[in-house]
Amino acid sequence: MITQIHIINGPNLNLLGQRDPEVYGFISFATYLDELNQKYPEGLLHYFQTNHEGGIIDYLHEIGFDQGIGVILNAGGYTHTSIAIRDAIDAITAPVVEVHISNIYERESFRSVNYLKEKCIASFVGEGLEGYRKAIEHLINHS
Repeated sequence: MITQIHIINGPNLNLLGQRDPEVYGFISFATYLDELNQKYPEGLLHYFQTNHEGGIIDYLHEIGFDQGIGVILNAGGYTHTSIAIRDAIDAITAPVVEVHISNIYERESFRSVNYLKEKCIASFVGEGLEGYRKAIEHLINHS
């Protein structure tokens, strides 16, 4: 049973609400996280953001073997380049759900390469910030 969900956002996601709002929306992740925290029990959600590949890997290693942990990962551009993050997902025991705010398969051709998807238990793509809520529900109901 999932007792904690760790949301990990990768590079440039600290700029939500500012960067390409027509693609990623006008709401910052901090604002959206406040909304999520109001919907779910206190202590369920934990948040980590980094622009560094190694930071994502280190965080996965740190939390990924604890009982009751679920992970939501938006690796941003590292989705298309990082075998190391793929290997980290594969190495841990915590279930990982992938989220992408935009539909990466309908954008530039290089974004259709996804090294992480097959190591994740589910993937929510192109659903805006709502994909995070769906990922939370998936972890709660399917893990």
